[in-house]
Amino acid sequence: MELLTPDFTNFPRNAWEKVLSKVKKAVVFMDDRCAEALHWSGGVTALLDAGARNLKQFSSFEACSVNEPKAVFVVSTLLKGRTVDIIKDIISLSHFQYCVVFTAVPHSVHLLANNVTAEMEGSPVFQQFEEKLCEWMGNMNYTAEVMHAPVVFAPVSQQLIVTPAFAHLFPLLLPDLESINSKRPEKKRFGNLIDLDLHSLPFELQIEIKCLAASLNAMFEATGTREESFAVGPMSRIIAGELANHPQAKNRRKTAPNKASIIFVDRTLDLTGAVGHHGDNLVEKILTMLKPLPGHVTDVQVDMLELTSLQQTKHSHNTVAPGCLSQSQSPAARSLWEAMLTSKHKEGVMEIRRHLVEAASKEKLPIKMSMGRVTPEQLCSYMQLFRSSWGALESHCGVLQLGLATAQTLRHPCMPRWDACLAFERLLLQALGDSNFPAVLRQLLPLMKPRGGEDSSASGSRLGEDECGPDELILLLVYLYSLADEAQPVDEEEQEEELEKLERELIGALTLVIIRETELSPLLQKLTGCADPAELTTERAHSAVEEMFDTLRGLSHTRDHLKQLRSVYATSDGVHQATYRPLLKQILEEVFLPERRECPDIEHMSGGLTDLLKTGFSMFMKVSRPHPSDNPLLFLFLVGGVTPSELRLIKEIAAAQKPGTQVLILSTRLLRPTDIPELLFNTQRLTPDIGV
Repeated sequence: MELLTPDFTNFPRNAWEKVLSKVKKAVVFMDDRCAEALHWSGGVTALLDAGARNLKQFSSFEACSVNEPKAVFVVSTLLKGRTVDIIKDIISLSHFQYCVVFTAVPHSVHLLANNVTAEMEGSPVFQQFEEKLCEWMGNMNYTAEVMHAPVVFAPVSQQLIVTPAFAHLFPLLLPDLESINSKRPEKKRFGNLIDLDLHSLPFELQIEIKCLAASLNAMFEATGTREESFAVGPMSRIIAGELANHPQAKNRRKTAPNKASIIFVDRTLDLTGAVGHHGDNLVEKILTMLKPLPGHVTDVQVDMLELTSLQQTKHSHNTVAPGCLSQSQSPAARSLWEAMLTSKHKEGVMEIRRHLVEAASKEKLPIKMSMGRVTPEQLCSYMQLFRSSWGALESHCGVLQLGLATAQTLRHPCMPRWDACLAFERLLLQALGDSNFPAVLRQLLPLMKPRGGEDSSASGSRLGEDECGPDELILLLVYLYSLADEAQPVDEEEQEEELEKLERELIGALTLVIIRETELSPLLQKLTGCADPAELTTERAHSAVEEMFDTLRGLSHTRDHLKQLRSVYATSDGVHQATYRPLLKQILEEVFLPERRECPDIEHMSGGLTDLLKTGFSMFMKVSRPHPSDNPLLFLFLVGGVTPSELRLIKEIAAAQKPGTQVLILSTRLLRPTDIPELLFNTQRLTPDIGV
């Protein structure tokens, strides 16, 4: 039986059916992570169509009036600690007689979180919680229901599903290994990240990984899939192992009719591709330039004022609700979004123009055709035609939001910086082939000048808009440190000394750049813990930058354990320039090789004993090990995020190398370059927030 990808892109929507069947006449309280998953699966319209009376934030400051007796809570977390407190607060301030609670965490994980290791019949944790709900409502005869629904997936496109609930799950780095080792006796310390197993991780991270494995299992269960798991990287090994050994997965694999392969890949093995500006993708730029929707990791705010006749004032953005990129209602907008996501920048912009021209012609609006380069002014002039007709606005609202997002990005004052970063990355790539690492790193020093300063080249230009600010400098540092191993080798002791001295200079220079900023970017606010530049002391900025360098130093070692896929760099051969070689491209080329060669770095993870038996037999008879290309459907799960330009790359390689294979991408999030510094320097990777 052929399994088609729509089964999978429909699964996230189908996971909501259980919730939708309970929301009639209810006020729904939902946490941000579940709200983001719903946003890409039909949005609030789906709830209202199912009969919900209202949707409110999951917060202790919300409640309902006397004439609202029914509530449905949808949370992505364990029913423990803070989550329980908020549910209790809302119920205590309201007058409910009927409460339904949905959690994205399965009952088996609730048992683990309560230190119950025995197999239990039924759902005792959920039943106990139902009694508590009745207690809080004030009458044991009122109705309470508690159940699990795997509402963690967001179908961003036909090819990509992300998991907002796990957006901050990120592969561990050397400082995390040190932190784990510091709590262990000397003889039981780990030498390398690859040696870690699930049980050596902190409790919160174990729970997070078990929840992710259970969610994937639910997806494979619902689509009747029997998967073979493979892993590249330490965190991927732990997740793939957890999925392979999932108690329900073993039974499913005996009977499921559809075969698929899933390869988990750690983002940390290739950070160059995640912080680089070489992607040539329109969506990557939109995600970077426009502000995120409040509470969302992926989607952004699109200013809709241009479609109204309101005057632009500094408060006018509060008058009209923002638009966004997720357009699940309109087929035309959906196909435009798919094109923007997986085509090159220029093609994406041309597609926008084509869709706007088609929509205007359909509505008989007086459009002036123009060929040649697409400009933001031209796009806006097309979109303003729709203002004259409410019907036209309503019919094409989805396409117009994507058009506005594009125009606002193209004319954004920070756009020149994107090209400045790209030019500098190209220079650094060439320099790596000819020089040692400190010599290449030294090239960043002249850039580390406070913006708009006396010696700034841009003092005469437009306030240094194309000048690199602190955010861009941090991205360039990550870019370069992730490639440090590719530089020309030199005498180690000499390099160590030179590098230490240079790093001290860079730390000092970057600290100065940060404290001279008149406004702190969202990234700097997170790194320094300060919202206002006036509060930011030199000491605070200096220690934040020092901590950043502790993490940077380990980035060049993330591929040390690999045997074959050790490099993401191709040196210049005199004819061609040095280039970046994406790890994903190398993995897929390995997988699709016609001779099915076994790659030592793509490790097959299977459920325990049978695999050991196979290995034993293989001494006497030929037993072929599973290979990722054996199955017609291939999943790539990127732990730590995927970029829009990688989506295009995957699509192109699959089409060229093995046309019959369907490749579906799962990822913790869709990345913009500035997400990476936040995940590296400002995320509690060992102790994720599990709501406790």
